[in-house]
Amino acid sequence: MAIPWSNTEVQLIVADYFNMLSAELKGESYSKAEHRRALMPLLQNRSEGSVEFKHQNISAVLMELGQPYIVGYLPRSNYQQSLRSAVIKYLDLNVDLEDQFENFTTKEVINPVASVYFKYVVTDPPKSENIASEPVFSYGKKPVKVNFIKKEQENIRLGFLGEEFVLEYEKWQLKKLGKYRLAGQIEWISQKEGDGAGYDILSRNPDGSQKYIEVKTTKLSKETPIYFSRNELDFSVNHRKRYYLYRVFNFEKNPRFLKLTEH
Repeated sequence: MAIPWSNTEVQLIVADYFNMLSAELKGESYSKAEHRRALMPLLQNRSEGSVEFKHQNISAVLMELGQPYIVGYLPRSNYQQSLRSAVIKYLDLNVDLEDQFENFTTKEVINPVASVYFKYVVTDPPKSENIASEPVFSYGKKPVKVNFIKKEQENIRLGFLGEEFVLEYEKWQLKKLGKYRLAGQIEWISQKEGDGAGYDILSRNPDGSQKYIEVKTTKLSKETPIYFSRNELDFSVNHRKRYYLYRVFNFEKNPRFLKLTEH
């Protein structure tokens, strides 16, 4: 039977995680393996797999609090309350992290799409056990001032580039099938009419039928929560047979997307 993590061990791994996260948010290079090797002698004979799983748990806690997390440690939500409490305490005691989180959501976005090969950009949805519960907007005795994951989604430049990425993919896909006329009929609705339409791109299926595409983009992983306006949600329900949600993720480093639809 595995030995429960002590409070000291939890505090050590949380501090180590935030050291890596801080470096990642600043664009500084670091080695997860080196961090792990330095941490393990301080723990109670933990395996590398156990340490990595705990890092993934910390990612899940941060994601559920609406905060950025280390992309390389995909969220795993089956964690103990003591870990969540330790993460919350660390956030409370290190208020300077808020400036780093703010910079993550608002800084100029790097557009890597020109080097992307569209053949490999579509991927599978996340596993159900890795999907976050509804984000919590308060912790400890003080309210969370900002849900930074939601704020990142509201980054206008990031949203624009994500939609452009999907638009070009849709054109590429139709042209690959010889449907050049249909590719020419694709419309970028959010740029043409604004955000009130309830979707972003009017594309076409190979048979000529319409596709209403909503694009949501993040620099984080595909497990990251998605936020909808009431108008967007209503449109998805009212047009479910032709509605497609494209979740663009890992945008700056290796952009990919997954398609979610009810049909």
